[in-house]
Amino acid sequence: MSKPVVAIVGRPNVGKSSLFNTLYGERISIVHDTPGVTRDRLYAPANWRGRDFIMIDTGGIEPETDDVITKNMRLQAEIAIETSDVIIFMCDIQAGLTASDEEIAVMLRKSGRPVVCAVNKVDKIGDPPSEFYEFYNLGLDTVIPLSASHRLGIGELLDAVFEFFPEEKDAEGDDETIRVALIGRPNAGKSSLSNKIIGEDRSIVSDIAGTTRDTIDTFVENKFGKFTVIDTAGMRKKGKIEDQVEKYSMVRALAAVERADVCVVLIDASVGITEQDTRVAGIAHNAGKACVIAINKWDLIDKETGTLEQMTKIVKDRFSFMDYAPVVFLSAKTGQRIDRLFEKISIAYQNAHKRLTTGVFNDMLSEAIAVVPTPQDKGKHLKIYYGTQIATCPPTFALFVNNKELSHFSYERYIENQIRANFGFEGTPIRLYLREKGENADN
Repeated sequence: MSKPVVAIVGRPNVGKSSLFNTLYGERISIVHDTPGVTRDRLYAPANWRGRDFIMIDTGGIEPETDDVITKNMRLQAEIAIETSDVIIFMCDIQAGLTASDEEIAVMLRKSGRPVVCAVNKVDKIGDPPSEFYEFYNLGLDTVIPLSASHRLGIGELLDAVFEFFPEEKDAEGDDETIRVALIGRPNAGKSSLSNKIIGEDRSIVSDIAGTTRDTIDTFVENKFGKFTVIDTAGMRKKGKIEDQVEKYSMVRALAAVERADVCVVLIDASVGITEQDTRVAGIAHNAGKACVIAINKWDLIDKETGTLEQMTKIVKDRFSFMDYAPVVFLSAKTGQRIDRLFEKISIAYQNAHKRLTTGVFNDMLSEAIAVVPTPQDKGKHLKIYYGTQIATCPPTFALFVNNKELSHFSYERYIENQIRANFGFEGTPIRLYLREKGENADN
């Protein structure tokens, strides 16, 4: 079963990162009195009362503005809210209840997620000052006093959060379902494909771009496995997200990518590959997701001998940054090659979860180095002592070396190519990190 996700949100400078670092035990967020020092989401594992969960630290939520950094921080927080099971809403008793707090509380109530309000910087949590009780006016069921920097009230806060965790299922009875996000620019055919797969019209399907405003989850079972198919709103350029509904749809689409195991990047063959298509694919690639590229509306293309091979080459050239992704030419309208799509989704999922033993990996590594020696600089050779796989989803490898500065991206690319040549990994990105001796492989 997947671990519960807890998002820590609030205005800038209320102590979100202090709480995050206290819970995790390491300073992985920058803690400073300047608002906005945490700009993106940070993730870390945690445990309370024997239950593992994931924490997300976010940048501060500020009122709507044209400032690019502030807008991005707000977007990151909204994505965290959308992907969370429980929200910790942090406020600052020294600043008191502010209009921004009230605005954020309205947004959180609309999310439908359980919210625990943590009022920070309370010196005496057993006897909080009268200002503490003002925060009950936010209309949230649970309000907890704490001091993150002094580690006071942390247990009470986590107890309150724990009560909202989804019920833990028996691991043996928990079916392994592959979560598949259908992503792409508006009108690429995501809803048509989703409807064809499930055999019913759950999304509005039309030629008007943007008729799917939300994400729609559907369970599908076929000979390739069990799948939850997530049909998302089309991803537009940020400058074209004109209203709040469109913005919310984009947040839901980005959140769908985060919770997906495999992303299907859908492209309209009748239009061709656009810059926005590569941007959408880049979102999934950068998130480390297994991917399949699906060229939709293939039935509308006039074909000659070699058309498919020619189009495959064009796709591989335009998506060179994710050349690991298989390409499937299909028609959501007729159902052509949808079976092939699910076959590739299943393979990509399996490869994303593939783990190599250290012995097997190092045998390959030794052979690769023997064929193409490591680079050198001013007479000094890069030495690779050994390597090991440190994670899956995506498969991640650490190489222990004498000096990282002696490496070159082209050699690292060569090693990645050798990994793929020997072990496959079709459909999933691979991450490769260099560590000097003495460094922890997981850092």
